[in-house]
Amino acid sequence: MKACVLSRPAPVETRPLEYIEVSLREPGQDEVLVRVLYCGVCRTDLHVVEGELSPRKSPVIPGHQVVGIVDRVGKQAARFSVGSRVGIAWLHSTDGTCSYCRSGSENLCDQPEFTGYTVDGGYAEYIVAPEQFIYAIPERFVDEQAAPLLCAGIIGFRCLRLSGIQLGGKLGFYGFGAAAHVAIQVARHWGIEVYAATRDVRHQQLALELGAKWAGETFAEPPVKLDAAIVFAPAGEIVPSALKFLRKGGTLVLGGIHMSPIPSFDYDLLYQERIVRSVANNTRKDGEDFLKVAAEIPIETRVQRFALSEANQALNALKNDAIPGAAVLQVAS
Repeated sequence: MKACVLSRPAPVETRPLEYIEVSLREPGQDEVLVRVLYCGVCRTDLHVVEGELSPRKSPVIPGHQVVGIVDRVGKQAARFSVGSRVGIAWLHSTDGTCSYCRSGSENLCDQPEFTGYTVDGGYAEYIVAPEQFIYAIPERFVDEQAAPLLCAGIIGFRCLRLSGIQLGGKLGFYGFGAAAHVAIQVARHWGIEVYAATRDVRHQQLALELGAKWAGETFAEPPVKLDAAIVFAPAGEIVPSALKFLRKGGTLVLGGIHMSPIPSFDYDLLYQERIVRSVANNTRKDGEDFLKVAAEIPIETRVQRFALSEANQALNALKNDAIPGAAVLQVAS
């Protein structure tokens, strides 16, 4: 099969992904083999390719927002039949036995595996995954629009939940890429006002088109104090600025898997019971709950298509904020 393979992390400008022929792996007992239709391009993929996330598998095939068709199933796999349309997300598997898994916090598992990072992912014509960690895709979503839901959507949804935002609340978004352009649709559905701060004028305009009450530059002061805020951009320097515009008792959620260093700041920004918390991965329940809500709204993703062989180009565009909405790789024609 054809795949984009990372042998060694490097700046994406050097085109480190090789589009080559690789062996097709057969599914294990409880696994399924999926023929990939589309794979979303995520900023986490960029962190993997450029080495901002320490390499865990080499070589590796990136990609963890997969929509495809079940091609073959293992002998003990019974959840999905051949021909079913499914989605594969970041959380590839967990040990199921650690204290976190037993308490319902499998996103914090001690021995997790991650799609496109510790195991091969979806920048390929086929992918293998455990049947218990894949999702049925609601019928109302076409393939290319469903792909960004599987990470950008799920993580944005978890960020919203952990922010504690309530009906009528005022919520800030810092950065307005793939995750934010999905999360704003959930927030508006829940009756929440959104204020978007992002450096790119095109992304500010997209935020307004999707219902934001206000959109401005990254460090601009919103017209109101915020009840909560989510930092989607991987830029630590945003944190002190975002804290400054929170109400007393407000929560600042850091939605990325990687972030540049956070500069020191005065304790006064945290005082009055303001909270800073990170989001780590997701649980399968996050995914199931989000896809249900996404279908009810229904969410509409803005996508820009690239061929599988253009993965380096897609990641470079993502790095330079040139993607309004989300990028997807079209794998099958």
